[in-house]
Amino acid sequence: MSEQIKIGTRESQLAVWQATHVQNLLKETGVDSELIFIKSEGDTNTITPLYELGIQGIFTKTLDAALLNKQIDIAVHSMKDVPTLPAKGIRQAAVLKRASYKDILVYKGEWAMVKNELAITHDSPLTPPVAVRAGIHHSPRPLPFGQAFTIATSSIRRKAQWLHRYPNHKIENLRGNVNTRLRKLEDNDWNGVIFAAAGLERIHLRPENSIDLDWMLPAPSQGAITISCRDDDDAAFNVCKPFNDKSTFTCTKIERDFLRALLGGCSTPISALAIIENDFIIFKGNICSVDGKKIFDIEKKIAVNNGNNLGIDAANELLENEEVRQILYEIRNEKK
Repeated sequence: MSEQIKIGTRESQLAVWQATHVQNLLKETGVDSELIFIKSEGDTNTITPLYELGIQGIFTKTLDAALLNKQIDIAVHSMKDVPTLPAKGIRQAAVLKRASYKDILVYKGEWAMVKNELAITHDSPLTPPVAVRAGIHHSPRPLPFGQAFTIATSSIRRKAQWLHRYPNHKIENLRGNVNTRLRKLEDNDWNGVIFAAAGLERIHLRPENSIDLDWMLPAPSQGAITISCRDDDDAAFNVCKPFNDKSTFTCTKIERDFLRALLGGCSTPISALAIIENDFIIFKGNICSVDGKKIFDIEKKIAVNNGNNLGIDAANELLENEEVRQILYEIRNEKK
């Protein structure tokens, strides 16, 4: 590693914010660094839906290559974009303290109409039921004049969960960085767009016309930032290691173990969330059929000291269900 650490990042405003955050952390420890901007395939192809690209690590593989070619010393990623199995020769150096894990809806139009359509009440459930379930539908109130309520997202996970709750709604594909997606919401006849709260909040772009989707389970490790380095670069690893947040590391590992055990990637309708409360880990996970008609949930609570295999155990419990195995079979074959 050179005296000045080279930090690899994508060029989007959010990616640059994340890399600059790491740069500031390094500066606080007396380490000099510079940002190296690298385009990913996920940035250059903003038309094809992510789930149709069928490539794990669509936003990370270019930075992985730059690491292995020693163009950069560390790479900074939104952790949910990172494959659960790292590229050979690359390791995780640190997981930073997590921001919000929630998904949010940025809506357009009058709040009263949106509230009515989504049937939002003060006593709405904030979390999925504990029991495994399938085919339970929410019945929203129809829009005037028979218009279809339209939501845009590129995430198959968000699409599946939304259609499960609102089966008569329409989903449009939407790609691009957060700035582009906000602009497209204004330019198109959509009722709303789903974002990760952390992304908009970090760069101070969350609009007032937005609501937390407390019922929607997030992507594994959503809201967390991770730093990668080469396996053989102990200097870079040791410089970043103090930034590792133990609780975030533990929770994201469980969530990603769940995803990996279900043979999932960033383009599969699999969700997971682990939270530590009073020395216990509370875990919630689910898998949806792509069309949203079926959803299977699992919830577990276990002492932190016994939680190392929690994600794997939860996935294996879901895999005992033949319908879950069928959903995974259909997803794998659809991508071929």
